[in-house]
Amino acid sequence: MHRRSVGYLRQGHTLKISINLLGRFVVRIDGAEIPSSAWKRDSAAAIVKLLAISPGHRIHREQAMDAFWPDLNAEAAGANLRKALHFARKAIEAPDAIGIAREVVAFSPDVEVDTDAARFEAAARAAIRSKDVAECEAAAELYAGALLPDDRFVDWLDGPGQQLQQLYTDTLRAGKLWRRLNALDPMDEEAQCALMQAALDAGNRTEAIRQFDQLREKLHAELGVGPSRPAIELYERALALSGTQPDAPVERIRAALAWALVHLQSGAFDKAADLARQTRAEALDAGLGREVGEAGAILGLTAHMQGQWRELFRSEFTEWVRTRSAFVPAVFDGHLCLAEFCLCDARGHGLIAESANELRAVADEEKSVAGRGLACLILGEIARCAGNLDEAERLLIEAERLHVEAKAVSGRVLVLERLAEIALARGQKWRAGRFIQKAFADAQASWLSSHLLLRLQALAVRSATSREKLTEAILTGDRLLTPGACQPCSMGLRTASAIALARSGQLDQVDRRLNEAERIAGMWQGGPWAAALWEARGVQRQAQTNKIRAVAAFAEAAARYEELGRPLDQERCLRQMNEAQLDIPA
Repeated sequence: MHRRSVGYLRQGHTLKISINLLGRFVVRIDGAEIPSSAWKRDSAAAIVKLLAISPGHRIHREQAMDAFWPDLNAEAAGANLRKALHFARKAIEAPDAIGIAREVVAFSPDVEVDTDAARFEAAARAAIRSKDVAECEAAAELYAGALLPDDRFVDWLDGPGQQLQQLYTDTLRAGKLWRRLNALDPMDEEAQCALMQAALDAGNRTEAIRQFDQLREKLHAELGVGPSRPAIELYERALALSGTQPDAPVERIRAALAWALVHLQSGAFDKAADLARQTRAEALDAGLGREVGEAGAILGLTAHMQGQWRELFRSEFTEWVRTRSAFVPAVFDGHLCLAEFCLCDARGHGLIAESANELRAVADEEKSVAGRGLACLILGEIARCAGNLDEAERLLIEAERLHVEAKAVSGRVLVLERLAEIALARGQKWRAGRFIQKAFADAQASWLSSHLLLRLQALAVRSATSREKLTEAILTGDRLLTPGACQPCSMGLRTASAIALARSGQLDQVDRRLNEAERIAGMWQGGPWAAALWEARGVQRQAQTNKIRAVAAFAEAAARYEELGRPLDQERCLRQMNEAQLDIPA
């Protein structure tokens, strides 16, 4: 093409630019696609994207400068904007196609711009008004995917992207396109219930049960969340259907666990705990390790919400080691997230260490391999937090051996995760990578995979040895951060990605990540997250050359790590604070 676009503009002809924004970014000039190699600068593509999503395909120059270079002064940001426009025109090969006139960045009046996002939006709004199924289907076909998915964490795309996805969701709902809505969001209970009802109407008991299990599985990834009452009632109707297949114990137990979560979410903690204990006993009799763990998780959550988790931990595990040692790994699986959360509190270290030592003594007395492995894991974690890396490593290596012997998959993953943390603290990224790779296979095999993979991916980001590996690790982590991802388990990944991006100069992706992390930390008070967030903000401010605010953030992080009894983390933040201070002019 592309040379003819120059002639078109010079002769007063209209230049037609078609821009794909949904699913992927593609620009076509008079039908000819611009190759990705033509975008020599990311900022050149970014200015075209910003204009494409802006009303009237125009934006004030100061808005563009604030979107791309919020931390630069007006002169430097203006120079960057002019360079971006220059390289955008080179990519399009039309020197007059985009410019600045009267402080407004816009396409030339001789340029006709068409975007797939605008076509979808117009069709979707008309379809929602009509609620015609065929019209809704046709509009939904125009939605080729999320808005500019390769720029997922760019702040200025956040609002438009959410609005378009919500419009797509509303279109599917208006047309009752339940399967497509279920594929978009497996946790949409209206869609799941509609599909379950359709299966029941067709007499397909198996499909209704499968739909419920899918919903339950997706919701279970988020701590303490379960299906709604209508979904459980449809499931129980499916179980009650007469047929050749008798109810399996696991089906009844899953219904009971779902009701326990309903009681938990409504604040009826006693009812939730009683039902969880009863259900756990039934799961034990049926030999269902996963369901034993899930019932234990509900018990743990009810205790945590009443400030009684440590007491439950102490009594539960000593009793289980004495009576049903083979199920200790399953019970610990249920307490995994809460145990990690409570271990992070410096005031809890002593209490948990006391409980772990008591557990180790009981395990030795009962010759319980699983019990001793769990005790070594907890004591190793406490030693690591306290900065005693050699002692922590010794305990964790013993814990790994015991977890392998006890076939405790999730516990072994946690041990390897902590050994990787120790390697990183010693500056041994290559060694950390080996532990992470060993842990990934077991994590994927565990029913807690959605939790464990988040934690391992945070370490993969921290241990990346090149920019390419870092980019890959962050993108993989982003794919794991689904709407139902466990919030406590996601914190390490969110802060690690933000720190890595800030250090690599990709500041436009940092704020949104840290804002989301701060929202979660506000919901789960305690642990090292507030300190980690202050440290991440310090790295961000330093990358923004705001040295004074960086020093203040690192100092706050160091103080909070000191309160938590984590000297190595405190020393790291103090070191970063001192480095930032050296850069401040006298």
